[in-house]
Amino acid sequence: MTTPLDPAAVIAAFIDRVSPYNPHPDVAPVAVIGVRTALGEDVFTLSDHVIRAMCRALESYRDPEDRGNCSNCGGRHLDENLHCRDCGQLHGILGQVMAEHARRVATTGEDSP
Repeated sequence: MTTPLDPAAVIAAFIDRVSPYNPHPDVAPVAVIGVRTALGEDVFTLSDHVIRAMCRALESYRDPEDRGNCSNCGGRHLDENLHCRDCGQLHGILGQVMAEHARRVATTGEDSP
């Protein structure tokens, strides 16, 4: 079972980790972010340093489910075996080799290289 995330707590922890490195701590905040979830709500005032760090963190994030685009249809729904859930094809060179092998086996009835 996964522990639910508290977005406001995660943002607060991020701010706490990044703020000590602000080269201009006396400059006024440049952004305000409000978070409202089932767990509650909070408002954060962010310095330029923190908002830039947050933007860089968001830009660099890659979803663990992102396995690239299908080489056949361009879809973004490749499963852990690189099978495209959009067009049904296997992705990339491995998929091509497996498809050729499957065709060879289907036509010859033989399972040898």
